[in-house]
Amino acid sequence: MMCFPWAFWWGLIGLCLGGRLSATESAPVTMSIATDNMANYNLTDRKIEGAFMTRYPKPEKKKTALRRVIHDLDVDVLALQEIGGSTFLRELQRDLRTEGLNYPYAHVLEAADDMRRVAVLSRMPMGDVIEYKDLEFQYFEGRETVKRGMLEVRFPTAGGEVTVFVVHLKSRWTERRDDPTAKIRRGKEATAARDRVLERFPDPQTARFVIVGDLNDVPTERPFRAFEHRGPLAVSRAVRAADSREETWTHFYRRADEYSRVDYVLVSPGLFNAVQGGRAKIWDTVDVLNASDHRPVRVVLNCKRPRGDLLCGK
Repeated sequence: MMCFPWAFWWGLIGLCLGGRLSATESAPVTMSIATDNMANYNLTDRKIEGAFMTRYPKPEKKKTALRRVIHDLDVDVLALQEIGGSTFLRELQRDLRTEGLNYPYAHVLEAADDMRRVAVLSRMPMGDVIEYKDLEFQYFEGRETVKRGMLEVRFPTAGGEVTVFVVHLKSRWTERRDDPTAKIRRGKEATAARDRVLERFPDPQTARFVIVGDLNDVPTERPFRAFEHRGPLAVSRAVRAADSREETWTHFYRRADEYSRVDYVLVSPGLFNAVQGGRAKIWDTVDVLNASDHRPVRVVLNCKRPRGDLLCGK
């Protein structure tokens, strides 16, 4: 676990890019957050125009579409999955800034998966940033870790701190015949991550956190349910999300012609009343599926009620 206090200089390459949090800066009343799986914004094997290419970058056409989606989302905090690392995150920051969208604060988690990492881009100054690379669990004959780890970032708002956890669980691809779609492993990864959230916030009823990311499974399965409950304890609530046609899928698996919901925003009970309109939006602009096989999910938190009392803090 690595913790970076808010007073720390965020200019460390590959860790945090930006400035310092000034005590005199006015914190926002609303906070918009989106989660987006970027579909291998990295070097990986790809099929390009019918030819198989090894360690090939994400095509520029898809990068351009992705940036258009990010411009459209226009959020304060953008949680990313499947980015290659600090070099790729800096590239994305630079290209967005050139196009007029500045995210001066950023952090990427360099965990065991050296190709598909989780990261955060933010217009808001970051408070503490904590990396969890030590999330362990028993898996058949041995011990394993959550391969992509979990990232915790705290943000100041007009109502106090809001904590964002970013996760990306194991995909369905595996070579293990005893866990053919990696469902067992995903469930254990989710449990390990959920238990760490509860170590940080033992009383979710009063806590103010958001869990976002790609769980690689549908709402009826263990990876999702683990984040909602531990036994009788309500840990978080999934925010209802739909697109402009009231469709709820976030992932298109082209090979099987399959649409499913795998990307989520879950909010602690102590913060849930701050969710604007009580729901989130699944982004469905024309560029979305040109950028990725996932659709982003966007939510807004209102940190003050109209009469002025705080929702996002004490």
